[in-house]
Amino acid sequence: MALRSFAWWFVIGSLMTLSVLMVQGGLRDLWEGTQPSGGTNAVVYFGTTIFGGGLLAGCVALVLNRLR
Repeated sequence: MALRSFAWWFVIGSLMTLSVLMVQGGLRDLWEGTQPSGGTNAVVYFGTTIFGGGLLAGCVALVLNRLR
């Protein structure tokens, strides 16, 4: 049950992080290939940010489920 809850909130957190990045002009940065962090590929930068948002949401869901 905990793994399903984590997976669900990981997906939701990843999608919400992606949407925030796209609203902030990330789509333009991704298409133009600007270098946001000193030579790192934009896809890697966005991928790690989206993965981090998913991990954050999944872990918060597990903690809140445990407190309940």
